[in-house]
Amino acid sequence: MPILERDEYDDYKFLRIVDAMASINQKVNLIGVVIETGLPKKSKGTDCVWTLKIVDESHPSPGISVNVFAENFEKLPRVESAGDIVQLSHVVMKIHGSEVYALFNKKYSSFALYEGRDCSEFVPYQVSSKFHAREQDKKLIAGLRKWTISRQHETALSDSLSLKEIKEGHRFNLTCKVLHICEVKEGEWMLFVWDGTDAPPLNVHTKLDDEVENPLPLQLEASPLSRDVLCTFPSVGTVLRMTAEQCNEKLGLHILKAGRWVQFRNINFKVHSGLWCGILQPFSKFSYLPKNDNLVLQCQRAYDERVKRKWDRMPLSSFPWPSHITDTDYPDVPFVTLMDILSYPEVTAKFRCVVRVLATFPGQPSNFRAPCGTYRLRLTLEDPTTRLHAFLYAEDAVKFFGGYPSLYKMIRLQNALLGVKEGAKKPRNPPWIQCCLKSYYVDKTNVWGSRKYRIFGTQLID
Repeated sequence: MPILERDEYDDYKFLRIVDAMASINQKVNLIGVVIETGLPKKSKGTDCVWTLKIVDESHPSPGISVNVFAENFEKLPRVESAGDIVQLSHVVMKIHGSEVYALFNKKYSSFALYEGRDCSEFVPYQVSSKFHAREQDKKLIAGLRKWTISRQHETALSDSLSLKEIKEGHRFNLTCKVLHICEVKEGEWMLFVWDGTDAPPLNVHTKLDDEVENPLPLQLEASPLSRDVLCTFPSVGTVLRMTAEQCNEKLGLHILKAGRWVQFRNINFKVHSGLWCGILQPFSKFSYLPKNDNLVLQCQRAYDERVKRKWDRMPLSSFPWPSHITDTDYPDVPFVTLMDILSYPEVTAKFRCVVRVLATFPGQPSNFRAPCGTYRLRLTLEDPTTRLHAFLYAEDAVKFFGGYPSLYKMIRLQNALLGVKEGAKKPRNPPWIQCCLKSYYVDKTNVWGSRKYRIFGTQLID
């Protein structure tokens, strides 16, 4: 069916969504409140496409989708917050199955984006090249803002999980802050997101001898983030890595904005190398949240309270106290997180923390000592914030193991440390332990680049 053209008067007429839905294959003008967006992606051709969902007073739920096509990601509409207003001119109403949607054509359609509630300005913050403002636009925008405030359009708290509730293989909605975005491979992007809570600790499936050829990684990306980036991360709470599912469509994750709170919808969670990873899919949706959103304020308030308390930097899953298989020489020193340690402003310092020991290198206690008899081994430590390697060496290791125990006793101590059940071929569940760490450098000409960590003042209790 051909597209029906409207007369010149209709160029200035905006339809209510409910009326536009009855105008199949016609060009119409729409104005509505954006409640969510899909993820920007490459279309099957050469264009980029972004899907918006909008509502108005005539159709407040579930809304109508608008598929916007452009030559590149930069020309797509970038909605700043859920609740903002989009003005669309010359979009074509289409139907697929039982779903009616609007199609934005880059050749003749145009758009403008305005701030939503709590704004008195009528200047759009983004427009397309073909957009022309009209005096009567102000009345429409003011009416939508008033309706939005009266409706109290807010994120549904019950509709979103926190990181402490995630499960593998389930599809969830997640409200979080995007801390950082980086390109991990050519054309492949990774988000680092956070909400102030701790993701559940995971079992370890690797064998001890795997540490020789395939050690547990400290991160999923090929190279670690720079210290400058790590220093911008919060010191408490899991920083979750989030990537796009391997698929034909290339998602434009790089145009998302770091530093913004976002609600993601329909995302999965998987475990890679014992680390949680969020998986975005072509049908995943998201919306930016304003700073004064109730859920954003709730997350920030909980984080602020947590970092103020003396003992609340412990992992949430270690409460009321870590296991008693270790003891330290400094029982009254408050705990810090591994992210605190990585981002500490001085190269050399001493810390006390609560961690899990995921692996030892060498893997077998019979190899923990050099031929000269000196202990030398490396532990992979983890807490909800990050992972790092820490060394046990010489007199610090003698204190840690209580001298030079028999091989049988050493195996028993290692099993307790790593969560190995004797005689059971099950995944390991390392206990939370307290330990002291000190940072040092091995190259005076590159003190930060050669920074290492070593366990001291800590003893395993048999």
